[in-house]
Parts: sequence; structure tokens; C-alpha cells
Amino acid sequence: MFVFTPSSWRTGSHRLPHNRDHRSWQVFSVASVVLGLAGCASPHGFLEPVAVDAPGTSHVEMVVATTRTRADTPAEMFAGGRNVAPSFADITVSIPPDGSRQIGDVQWPKQVPGNPATDFVTLKADIIDRPQAIAAFSRLVKKTPKRQVLVFVHGFNNRFEDAVFRYAQFIHDSRADVAPVLFTWPSRGSVFAYGYDRESANYSRDALEDLLRWLSKNPQVGEVTLLAHSMGNWVALEALRQMAIRDGRVAPKIRNVILAAPDVDFDVAREQIATMGTQKPNFTLLVSENDRALAASQKVWGAPRLGEINSNIEPYRSELASDKINVIDLTTFHSQDSLHHGTFAENPEIVELIGRSIDSGQTLTESRVGLGERLVQTASGAAATVGHAAGLIVTAPVAIIDPVSRDHLGDDIDELSHSVSDAASVK
Repeated sequence: MFVFTPSSWRTGSHRLPHNRDHRSWQVFSVASVVLGLAGCASPHGFLEPVAVDAPGTSHVEMVVATTRTRADTPAEMFAGGRNVAPSFADITVSIPPDGSRQIGDVQWPKQVPGNPATDFVTLKADIIDRPQAIAAFSRLVKKTPKRQVLVFVHGFNNRFEDAVFRYAQFIHDSRADVAPVLFTWPSRGSVFAYGYDRESANYSRDALEDLLRWLSKNPQVGEVTLLAHSMGNWVALEALRQMAIRDGRVAPKIRNVILAAPDVDFDVAREQIATMGTQKPNFTLLVSENDRALAASQKVWGAPRLGEINSNIEPYRSELASDKINVIDLTTFHSQDSLHHGTFAENPEIVELIGRSIDSGQTLTESRVGLGERLVQTASGAAATVGHAAGLIVTAPVAIIDPVSRDHLGDDIDELSHSVSDAASVK
């Protein structure tokens, strides 16, 4: 689909204390988070299409570009390994009838195969080649009145199916009339793979850059919006930065970039955006001061995360205004996610607001949030255990945003228990 060339596949900080008390405390804190989230293990491998759909369901078709390796089974499609060449898929997700679910929910099957009357299931899940992907994309964009494309980049600890179902939920609930394109990078889907996922994000930035460049040069495309969540923001910002360096600017068709709960160092993000020059896209930053995942990430990495700042205080307010970055504060918005990391996809008002903004072609800004839409209510360290702790802290909200991810925790509880014992025994 997207014309990737061989050349596109190039492969003031604070130190964490290294004393035993700090390490033991951190492991204990993370253990508490993990044990609290573990719950019951759930099955996975939901992508094999069901034979019969149910009345009243809605269908979301998307084209997928991925740097993942193929999975062993059709029900999983793609795994967490890094592929040397891009792969593509054409997937149609069936969503249960309206009225049977709340906006923001992903209803995961309790068993395989799922029931389309009550669960998210696939009706089509085809791994395709580049020409087939081009044809599928052309068909989707032709059905979009304004020829708008929405590219979504997921975050840390996402299996392939996690990203597919979450994006289908967002497209359906936002009612955005766009051609959906999912870019999914090689996350291992493990709470202990934070370092691997971070490097996989770096590995995939060239591929995302090439995808965005292809979309921008496609005469069928009128406008591209890029939406990234959590660690996916690193991939997105790096891809745009590289495009600006190579081409002299970010392609003008990429008009809006939405950074949702970015787990990116604040200062680094500013440098990435500054490199794009004056002809950069319109940036909208979705922040939350009560994002507990990013607060924990800040403690691990020793620097403020872009998605958790208070944009009304200095120096953030002046710096963001100078960079012409629009900010929407989600601190007071309700979210089913108790750690407030997935509000952009779970709060009905925010989901619909983003959809309306995309449809209208206008930049998402604070002024577009009506009062009636506000629901106000009161890595690395010296030891491997600390590295695991970093991954677990940042992973915690993902297990809430996508409940199926909780079973990832089950695979790692034994390893965590051994780590806690080892840390406690250090003299």
C-alpha cells in the first residue's frame, strides 16, 4: 500500500537512587499495583472472523500497516517481533448494537469465538500485500466525503488485537467520517517489556514516516489527522520530525496532530516539535494532572511527562503558547479508567468532540469544549528489578483501558514475586 523504499528501513537527567531501601520500596509499590490489577486471566486470539453476524451491529473497516512479525495463528495475525519489511491487513470489526454498550467500552469476548450480539468480533481479517492494501485504502477513502484520513498509533503493552479493537471502538463512538488507518508497532504485550517496546517504537519511526508521506502524496487524500496515545506519541513525533528534516517541512496535508496522554519527556517533545519549523501541523495536547500512570513514569524517569503537566502554570503555559500548541485539560473529565490515562477514548464527550473536530476540519481547542460537556468531579536503573518496575508502573493503566491486557499480568506475576524476594534479600 504505502510505498516504502529499502532506505526507509534503517535500522539535565536525574539518576534513580541505587540503595536497597529505595529499590525494595519501589518493587513493593509496583507489586501492589500489579496484584491489584491482575484479576482473572482472559483468553486471547480474537481476530479469526466469526461465521455469522448479529442484527443491529455496526461495522468498522480499517487498513492496517504494521512493523510486527506474523503470529503463529490466524486468530492473532501479528505478534510482537520486529519485521524487516512492512505488512498490511484489511480488517472489519463488528461492534455490538447501540444500547447494549456504553460509549468508550470495548466488549471483549469471554470465550473464543465471540458472540457478535454482545462482543467485539471480526467479520474480515485478511493479511494482504501492498497492492491489495492500496486498493482497500482507495475504496475506503472514496467513501469519505471530505477524503479525510485518521491514522492512529497505539501505546505501550498492546497486542495487535488490543490496538485493532480499541481503534474500532474509537472510530465508531466518535462517529468521525474518515478512512481509518491503524499503524501498529511491535509491542510485546508484556508488562516486563517496557525497554523492548521503547526500542520497538524507535525501530518503527521510519515506517510511520513513510506511511504518512505516502498518504500525503496520494491525490485521493484531502487531509490527514494523526492521533497517538501514550508511548505511541514518541513514534509519532519522531516520524514527523524526521519528515521535516528530510523534506524541509511536514507534508501540508498532515494538518492536525492529537497527542493523547503522551508518555514523552516534556523538554524532548518541545525539541521534536521545534525541529518541524514554522510550517508544522496544528498540535493539540490532551493532558491530565491526575494521570497516575504518567505521574509514576515521571518518578521512574526523573523528568515531567508531556501528558501530565499543569498547562496553566509557568513555565508550561508560556512555552506551550510560544510553540502554538493547543491544550485541552482532561483533569476534570470522568473516565472509567481509574488511573485517568485513557480518557481520550473512554469519555463520551471527549470521544465525540474529537470526532466532530475531525469532521469539521477544525483544530481541536479548549474553546470548543462546551460547559455542558464537562463532567467535573472531585528506564532504567542499576537493577533489573527497577527496570521491571518502570514497565509495570507505566503498564498499569493499559490493563484497565483494555481489560484483556490484564491476562498479560498473569504471565508475569511469578517473575515479579521472585524479583520482590530477591530485592528483599539483598544485604
